[in-house]
Amino acid sequence: MPAKGPIFVLNSMDASVSVVDPVSFAERKRIPTGKEPHHLYLTPDKKSLIVANAMSNSLTFIDPVTAEVQRTVNDIDDPYHLRFSPDMKWLITAANRLDHIDLYRWQPQDAAQPLKLVKRIPASKTPSHLAIDSKSRLLYVSLQDSDELMAIDLQTMAPRWTIKIGKMPADVYLTPDDRHLLVGLTGDRHVEVYDVSGAKPTLAKRIETGEGAHAFRARGDGRQVFVTNRVANTVSVIDLQSLAVVGQVPVPGGPDCAELMADGRTLLVGSRWARKLSFVDIDSRKVVRQVQVGRSPHGVWTLDHAPR
Repeated sequence: MPAKGPIFVLNSMDASVSVVDPVSFAERKRIPTGKEPHHLYLTPDKKSLIVANAMSNSLTFIDPVTAEVQRTVNDIDDPYHLRFSPDMKWLITAANRLDHIDLYRWQPQDAAQPLKLVKRIPASKTPSHLAIDSKSRLLYVSLQDSDELMAIDLQTMAPRWTIKIGKMPADVYLTPDDRHLLVGLTGDRHVEVYDVSGAKPTLAKRIETGEGAHAFRARGDGRQVFVTNRVANTVSVIDLQSLAVVGQVPVPGGPDCAELMADGRTLLVGSRWARKLSFVDIDSRKVVRQVQVGRSPHGVWTLDHAPR
């Protein structure tokens, strides 16, 4: 196995992580976690992969190379989605069922509790996914069950604006120039694009992708981004200059979160309803293999990934 490590797949309904060998394509083992692990993120020092266990109010730290559990951090309320700010000062979590956003100060020198809760910001209904601008000044949050988009100023730690948007917004993707925010509408068949470069956001375009537009993964070239369409069973390729779909790949089983491997052509997609990890060849636009994992595979990640 390459030294860079395995592929991690979060099995949300099994409270576990599948560890998949990227050479043999076999599941090496399953790591028990807390209840409902949905999303994961790498620590700033790249030594730990954090798995957020929403229903257990905990974080599981895993070595991204050896796949060994390092520790569990408790008393983190409902960590559904999580992101480090680019300046690595904040770890931010979205409490999906408790309707708030938490700003934690990252203090890795404290082995017992590396996170200090600094601010809790109420959100209207079901905060889902997070995106942060390149200057670590603005946090964008999709509010899934109130059909809203919210911006939080990280300097004042207060909301800047909230607007109504399309049905059931899920993942959000901010373009590298911080100008456009793409929002996947899981209750629709579109990605909405907002110009967020001014004082208030404006709707720039609605891109038709497929039913259940859900999660994004950038191609890493600054020119294209993938979006999974969970109901349509497809992955769309969006050109960031024209803001139009330039490709479509069929992916069965409810494609959800995605990761792009370092070869730049292998897209890893959690087929959520099929309990499988799908390997998609972008060039041929085909699923080339599937690996059986646990129930409701959600977050997918590997250290051996393409640029984001």
